[in-house]
Amino acid sequence: MGTSNSSFRFTPIIIAISIVVGIFIGTFYAKHFAGNRLGIVNGSSNKLNALLRVIDDQYVDTVNINDLVEKAMPQILAELDPHSTYIPAQKLEEVNSELEGSFSGIGIQFTIQDDTIHVNSVISGGPSEKVGIMAGDRIVTVDDSLFVGKEVTNEKAMRHLKGPKGSEVKLGIKRATEKELLNFTIVRGDIPQNTIDAAYMIDKDFGYIQISKFGRTSHVELLNALALLNHQQCKGLIIDLRGNTGGYMEAAIRMVNEFLPEGKLIVYTEGRKYPRMEEYANGTGSCQQMPLVVLIDQSSASASEIFSGAIQDNDRGTIVGLRSFGKGLVQQPIDFSDGSGIRLTIARYYTPSGRCIQRPYVSGNDEKYELDWLERYEHGEFFNRDSVKQDEHQRFYTSLGRPVYGGGGIMPDVFVPRDTTGITSYLIDVRNRGLLIQYCFHYSDQNRPVLSQMKDENQMLEYLKKQELVEKFVRFAESKGVKRRNLLINKSRKLLELNIYASIIYNILGMEPYIRYINQDDATVKAALDILRQGEAFPKAPQEDDNEGTEKRVAKAYSKIEDPSRTFLYATIS
Repeated sequence: MGTSNSSFRFTPIIIAISIVVGIFIGTFYAKHFAGNRLGIVNGSSNKLNALLRVIDDQYVDTVNINDLVEKAMPQILAELDPHSTYIPAQKLEEVNSELEGSFSGIGIQFTIQDDTIHVNSVISGGPSEKVGIMAGDRIVTVDDSLFVGKEVTNEKAMRHLKGPKGSEVKLGIKRATEKELLNFTIVRGDIPQNTIDAAYMIDKDFGYIQISKFGRTSHVELLNALALLNHQQCKGLIIDLRGNTGGYMEAAIRMVNEFLPEGKLIVYTEGRKYPRMEEYANGTGSCQQMPLVVLIDQSSASASEIFSGAIQDNDRGTIVGLRSFGKGLVQQPIDFSDGSGIRLTIARYYTPSGRCIQRPYVSGNDEKYELDWLERYEHGEFFNRDSVKQDEHQRFYTSLGRPVYGGGGIMPDVFVPRDTTGITSYLIDVRNRGLLIQYCFHYSDQNRPVLSQMKDENQMLEYLKKQELVEKFVRFAESKGVKRRNLLINKSRKLLELNIYASIIYNILGMEPYIRYINQDDATVKAALDILRQGEAFPKAPQEDDNEGTEKRVAKAYSKIEDPSRTFLYATIS
């Protein structure tokens, strides 16, 4: 009896010891054989964490898990669509500042030439102007450290020159008129970033506004530009969205609202987790009756297509140029605690007629999608409207019954082809090598005292035409290894002059004078201006017997006008 009671007394202890031993054995096998037992993980969503733990614990070499995650994030999002993206922490602030309307920096525009930062211009009222930094200065040291050489890049320069508001940076400046290095201490401040690059009267009756992106301040900038033009008795308007890759949808909605009557649908969005949301004009627009022409090209995307699609589908104005990019996906910003973030596609947007203009894509790293512009070029789309094949299954109609198409961007009402007249292998060679940019920068820098006295682009142009700059450039290009080819040079002479004059005007006078100059011979701008002068900005309902139409008349008139390249290298702002 006593023995039996003694046995029962120790039974709980034996059971407890058995459980503990079992746990240790199970942990041992789980730890050493987890690689063969990943099937035990519950649910696919846990596989990534499990995989990272296994790699960290058992991989043959030491692995930086954080680096592995940074590399994996873009690949995961790329499997969704071409526009869901991951933004590392060190780039998120830069990406956001492009649309937020301001950032904290020293207030200069610069380019990097000969491995040195050259100050192109100083922003009026900014921190650099206050301490005496001047256009033409070279930044040689930053915070007492040498800052020249091949390792100096735009990204590295911006990291050192930008910074928190109120922080200081020390610059060592080499100035052409001074023998000794000049030292400045600059307190960083808020630097405005404009999204409207030009707003001026293109002739006595009609105005022109170029919008580079749709940012936080774009609507206010547009109101200011419209007020300026209205003060000059503007009777019609050209809105230039060429090269505008988009931005905030809300900005595009507020801006197009200025041109639409009350109750007109602007855009609607819809996604799996996001019910249909519609945006309508509220009737407060300041230019509801003003004749309007909108310019687009193959780089006009996203918010630019919302703007132009709303104008086209409501028959509010005429769209002129080339077929737009074709981005109909809406991204939502999501930030992580480490300062990084993603832009996740949550919905599609649709123009008022009901079309989604997103062009086809294959999930994953779709190289064909990224190189679509090249395929369009090789297919002849930039030169002939007939080469653009529309999907008849995606035909929609504007409020007046004009046919429009989804599935691949906004097709302009008036197609203006690019002209290759004057483009030769010599011109392509000197452009690709960056020699035109280099020459124009050095010329501007060496002649800054004289050029800075010019009051506008017309006065500067009058001076530049007397300087035989094409011949001087050809000699410069020869010194850089490009053989003189007189026949090709003569054929490209007009475009060489255009590039040289435009770059020098930009370097000395800034963006708006540069735009005013290149617009003088721009075929798309001239076509838009002709539409306004003919009173044909408001579309008309299609007529069966109207075989000629506005588009054919304008395209015929401007098919021989040279379309200058608008791809100049702009200075970086910091």
